[in-house]
Amino acid sequence: MTSRRVSRLLVALLTAGTMFGATVASPSAASADARIAATVCYDTSQAGSFAGIANQAATIWNNATVNLTLSNCGSNLRIYQITGGGSYAVRTSLGNGRVYIDTQQAAQYSPLRIMTHEIGHILGLPDNYNGNCALLMSGGSAGTSCTNPYPSTAEANRVSNLFAGTRASADTGSQVFRDSWPVFSVAPVG
Repeated sequence: MTSRRVSRLLVALLTAGTMFGATVASPSAASADARIAATVCYDTSQAGSFAGIANQAATIWNNATVNLTLSNCGSNLRIYQITGGGSYAVRTSLGNGRVYIDTQQAAQYSPLRIMTHEIGHILGLPDNYNGNCALLMSGGSAGTSCTNPYPSTAEANRVSNLFAGTRASADTGSQVFRDSWPVFSVAPVG
C-alpha cells in the first residue's frame, strides 16, 4: 500500500472515530503493522470525591488492556457521584455511557473495585455473579471484604479483543447494569 493510501485510510478512520465519539491514535510511522488504539474519553466533573478513584481505575484498565486507552479528556464516559439507589453503569454503546457510584455502597465496598467494575461494563463486560474475588466482574457477590480492583487476564483480554474488533459486538450495545452491588438504604433520622 502506498503511503498516500495509508494516509487516506488514517484520515478516514480518524473521521469515522470522531463521528462516533471515539478518538483514535495514529500508529507510529516506524511500525507499518501497528494497531490503531481507541481512546475512551471520560469526564469526572460530576464524580465528586470519586474523581481520583476514576483516574486510578482508568490506569488499571490502561495497564491491563491493549487497543484501548482511557483518558480524562471528554465525554464518551461520564462518571457521577450519587447517594442511594446503588452503583451502576448505563452503556449506550461500546466505550460510551455513564457510571454512577453510590456513596453508601462505597462506604461498604471498595470504591476502587466498584469504579473499575462499573467501567468494565462500559468496556463491554457483563456481570458474573460467582462470588470469586479474583474476577472483577463478580462485583458485590464476592462480599464486602473483597477489595481486588484488577480485571482477570480473561476479562482484560476480552476488553482488548472487543476494542480490536475481533469479537462480535452484539452484546456491547445499550444496556443498564444495576444489580452488581446490593443496595443499602439509610434509615430515616428522627
